[in-house]
Amino acid sequence: MKKIIYTQFGGPDVLQLVDAEVPRPGPGQVRIAVRATAVNAFDWRVREGQKLGAHPVRLPTGLGLDASGVVEEVGENVVGVDVGDAIFGEGVETYAESALMTRWHRMPAELSYAEAAGYPSVVETALRVLDEVGVQAGQTLLVSGAAGGVGSPVVQIARSRGISVIGVAGPENQDYLRSLGALATTYGEGWVERVRGLGRVDAALDLAGSGVVPSLVELAGDPDRVLTTADLDAPKYGVRFSGEAGDVGEALAQAACLVAKGDLRIPVAKTYSLEQAASAHVDSQAGHTRGRRIIVI
Repeated sequence: MKKIIYTQFGGPDVLQLVDAEVPRPGPGQVRIAVRATAVNAFDWRVREGQKLGAHPVRLPTGLGLDASGVVEEVGENVVGVDVGDAIFGEGVETYAESALMTRWHRMPAELSYAEAAGYPSVVETALRVLDEVGVQAGQTLLVSGAAGGVGSPVVQIARSRGISVIGVAGPENQDYLRSLGALATTYGEGWVERVRGLGRVDAALDLAGSGVVPSLVELAGDPDRVLTTADLDAPKYGVRFSGEAGDVGEALAQAACLVAKGDLRIPVAKTYSLEQAASAHVDSQAGHTRGRRIIVI
């Protein structure tokens, strides 16, 4: 099979397309014929060597976490899934024609393989931060980075729970946020006053890491009502940092239900071939997208 690996840390040019052995699933795993795999910021940060402390890497290694595909082989102690089933979830080194999956759910019929591959990590994060920040139906949530990969599902899931949302994003994403049911405003001078003009803020999420945490505390009125996934300096302001993944299997089940009800849809911004993995990383590092970048096998 074909697979993307890297033998040294560095830029996108270290990625190589090679022939590799087809992996065999161990207990609690299944192997899929990968149909699509998402490009996450985590992928290129690990490729650069940024996360060695929490995520030690032994070179050479592959890349990829989120994927969708068709089950080819089922490991021991796996129930509820059969060869031929279409699933989506998280796995190991999914930039490949075949990959091992560790957490999965049946793929919603409403989604294509390319769409489904973009859901697992961002939906788990969205569900987790909404629960951790403690916002309730009838309250208003302020989201910085509302049009991004995590921001988009946060807005949609919050709205499905009866939570009002004020979303902060770039000028090009204002209409998009409004289409998701959020009140929208831009960054830049006077943005705090613009938010105040849209309503009272009961809780706030920082999903962009753009130095806005002190302002979010000011708007929410209490650091306990603010949460970040992107600003490592947040604890200086008494704000919690959310980085530990929760129950991915439960998140996938919730995502499937939300998709079936029409309450959640994450667009695909651009697709790539496996041979274009380096280009996908270049684009991912440039940012500025409202959908997911997907490698289609």
